[in-house]
Amino acid sequence: MTATTPTQIQQILLRYKQAVQALPLTQQAYAVILKAIRELYLAPGEAFLEREITAMLEMSRTPVHEALIRLEMAGWIKVIPRKGFTVEPILADPIREISQITAVLDGLAAALATEQAQHNDLSELSGLIDRQETLMYAHDLHEYVAVDQEFHTKIVQIAANQRLSSLMDSYSDQMYRARLYTIKERQLPTHSIQEHRAVIAAMRAGSGKAADELMQAHRHHGSREIIAILKQSQE
Repeated sequence: MTATTPTQIQQILLRYKQAVQALPLTQQAYAVILKAIRELYLAPGEAFLEREITAMLEMSRTPVHEALIRLEMAGWIKVIPRKGFTVEPILADPIREISQITAVLDGLAAALATEQAQHNDLSELSGLIDRQETLMYAHDLHEYVAVDQEFHTKIVQIAANQRLSSLMDSYSDQMYRARLYTIKERQLPTHSIQEHRAVIAAMRAGSGKAADELMQAHRHHGSREIIAILKQSQE
């Protein structure tokens, strides 16, 4: 990914801030910084001064400092006392552990969604796959990954299980960041499009078991590629 300049980072942060301005200040700061980390604008391994982020966000120190503490507790950054913070790197072993969990949860979501899905839900999912295919061939891979996330999130929403959704929320951002970080090193993901279509075909046929198995296989396939790239980059 091309390096982002401080001016560009500020523009991105302020744009994200506008989207969450109804939240209390600490929650605003948390959501904006997390979004920038998730989207790799605050890059893995990079160090930032607290006052730099405070200035970029055009906020006072207290909500930003509190947000950074929360982000450290959630495993996104490492705070350096009286200085700033470093963004946690994306490492193969944690991603492997997370992917083992999320593959099972995604499979369960697909099975539950099969029972709940209406015609318009399946049409929306198919439309997202079509968008992914267009973005893939246009080599807009950042947006491709965003739509991929939207596809999987939609299936979790259709499943209508709040506890499952909460569990997925704990891990999905970490996996999204890893996918985005490695996407340009992977082969053009034509197989992923085919696997998405296979999951939807199983859901249309009313086979929750097949949807579960196909989804888990899809997630394991993608995770193996991501982990291999991360391992290679750490050697």
